[in-house]
Parts: sequence; structure tokens; C-alpha cells
Amino acid sequence: MAKRIALVAGFVTLASLAVAVAAAVEAASVPKPQQPQPVPLSAEPLRGGVYWVKGGSGANAGFIIGKKVVIVIDAKMTEESSRAMLVEIQKLTANPVKYVVLTHSDGDHVNGLAGFPPGLTIVAHGNTKKDTEEAFKDPKMSALLPYLPNQAVTGDRPLDIAGVRVKLLYFGPAHTSGDLVVYLPDQKIAFIGDLAFLGRDPLIHRQKGGTSFGLAQTLKKLLALDADTFISGHNDPLTKADIQGLLTAIEEKQAKVKALIEQGKSLEEIKRDFGIADTSGPGGRRWPSLVETIYLDLTEKK
Repeated sequence: MAKRIALVAGFVTLASLAVAVAAAVEAASVPKPQQPQPVPLSAEPLRGGVYWVKGGSGANAGFIIGKKVVIVIDAKMTEESSRAMLVEIQKLTANPVKYVVLTHSDGDHVNGLAGFPPGLTIVAHGNTKKDTEEAFKDPKMSALLPYLPNQAVTGDRPLDIAGVRVKLLYFGPAHTSGDLVVYLPDQKIAFIGDLAFLGRDPLIHRQKGGTSFGLAQTLKKLLALDADTFISGHNDPLTKADIQGLLTAIEEKQAKVKALIEQGKSLEEIKRDFGIADTSGPGGRRWPSLVETIYLDLTEKK
């Protein structure tokens, strides 16, 4: 009897092992979903030697071909993408890149700086300089330390770089506390970083000093510019009608949130009124909705 039990147990063990092996083989044979590859980088002409750069890793960027040098606006997210941008520039001009202007400090706009040659003039708002200094302290970001902004802007600054008229405009805290608008009055183009998102809620970094009411004021000032083309970080070129539509949507939400607060509603009740469910981004990070940002702007003590 004991031998029979042992024999049966042996068969059960072998059967279990066979099932486990078969399951492992089947799992190994199932193709894993591949991560989407970035769209190939390309430089798209605007006018007057101005280009916007889409594709690759990170946000849209841009560049201006001057008489002797090239001015780049934002630096993509990876060295690979910034080098690909340099290749596109070299197809169009032999002039060297000498300036990089940063619209703000988000990694998808600045982390590609390490792909540029050394010795550049890197221009940013003073608050963006502080943000990058803090971010680049991370040992994983050590390759970026030589690319900290070395020319800080605290207010509006007109520049004439190699025959290119550029106005760096600062309208106050909005997406972050250091957003620069790169305005080209001759071409009627403005590079605006992440001051405008279409097709999704605006993203406001309150931890970097951003504010929804500051963003609304900044959008009004963009509308006052003599510009007809606005290059944002995450959309195709925008028009004044696009900027006006975004401003109207933000102001309508601000008014509704304010009214609900005055009715005594909590944040969770207000989010339910708007049909907002909390969602997490990559790595489990939660991005607050615009409604939540407005609520905090209205209720938190300054």
C-alpha cells in the first residue's frame, strides 16, 4: 500500500511539473507588448529661417537660423533626440549652434542638453535656473551639470542675436514660476513651452510655483502679442483662436469651481460634479486635474 501511495504521489508530482513547464513555455511564447517607439524627429519650416522640431523623445523644440549662428529653443528629452535635432540643423545651415533658450525646467524640455556641444550660452528665467540646479543634483543627471543655464533672465529682455530680433517675455507664474515666451516679432511667431495644451487639461506644476490664475493671465498676454503662430510643447502650431478657446475653458472652470466652493462643497464633491476620477501616470504618479489645481489655488493659504 505504501509503495502504491508513493507511486501515485510521484505521478501527481510529475503531472504538476509537466503542467508548470507547459505553462512556462506558453508564457515565454506569448509576445510581450512592445513600448511605442518615438515618431522620427523632423524640422518643419515656419517662416524667416524659423523651424519647429517635432518627434523624437520629449516636447517640441525649435530653432532660428541667424546670419552667423543658430539659436535653439528647448532641448528635447534625451541626448539621442537632441543630436538628431543637430543633424537636422546641419542639413539646413553650416552655422554653429551657439545659443539655447529654455522655456522652462521640465525634463522633456531640458534633459537633452547633454547632446549639445559644450560652451553654449544657455538662457533661462532665474526660477528655471534654480529648478534645473536642483534637478541636476541627482547623480543620474550628472552629465547635465555642465549645461546649467549661464544667462539668467528675470524680466522681459530684447535680444538681437546674429541679426535675429528676439524678445524674451516673462508674464509671471503660470505652468511653472519660470516660463519664458520666446517672441519673434518679425516672424510673428511665439514659442510658448507648456503654456498651452489642447486636447487635454493644462498641466500646472504647483510644486514649481505654477498657478491656474497666473496661466489665465499669461494666455491673455499671449493674445495681446502681434503673433499668429504659437509653438507649444505638445501640439502642432496653434493660432490665436486656439489660445482664446483654451483661456475661455479655463476661466469657465475657475468660475464654476469658485461657485461650488461658495456652496460649501468639498474637493471630492466638486470633482464628482465634474465627473473626474483620480488617475495615475507612469510610475504611479498622480497628476492633479485642472479642477483640483483651481480648487487648491482658491483655498490654500498663501
